[in-house]
Amino acid sequence: MSAVRVGMVILLAGGISIGVAVVGQRWIEAPKPEAVLSVRQSAPLQTLPDFGLTDLAGSEISSDAWAGKVVVINYWASWCPPCVREMPLFIQTQEALGESGVQVVGIAVDRLEDVEAFVAQYPVNYPILMANPEAVALSKRLGNRVEGLPFTVIFDRRGRRVFSRTGEVTAAELKAELDALVKAEDRPAPDEDAS
Repeated sequence: MSAVRVGMVILLAGGISIGVAVVGQRWIEAPKPEAVLSVRQSAPLQTLPDFGLTDLAGSEISSDAWAGKVVVINYWASWCPPCVREMPLFIQTQEALGESGVQVVGIAVDRLEDVEAFVAQYPVNYPILMANPEAVALSKRLGNRVEGLPFTVIFDRRGRRVFSRTGEVTAAELKAELDALVKAEDRPAPDEDAS
């Protein structure tokens, strides 16, 4: 065999050995099936937790501010095309259902200056709050397992989570969810009928 062929065989054998070692190391370090199951089994939060975030003016807004309302929380960013596409839907929803007790809240996962510039160009009629690491972790606890944007979660008037979606929400989907919640709240409770 020539020296070039011997060198090529040695390089090939060395490359294969390194590849097997790397794959083998990853296989050894892979999480055990029980650990994966425990992550998958953790259920999302079922109620709106107490939290506070700052708005664009720097004031802290608490989730208590929306007690007794149907709350639509939308995680978004100015650099996210599906987020920007669905914003007019949330503006229309706030306008149409705000008096019926529906409150849309935007949580921007973005830089403050980018959000301020975006809102200056495209005004919104609902509060925009700035995400922090805890707010991002909260989105995951609310059902955003892939930590994607946009992420929307809806709570009824009692603070119970009734809907969540990672990805763009359609107008029909949002209308169906909110109409059912607004109509359910308009009906008298069973003990109110007995008078």
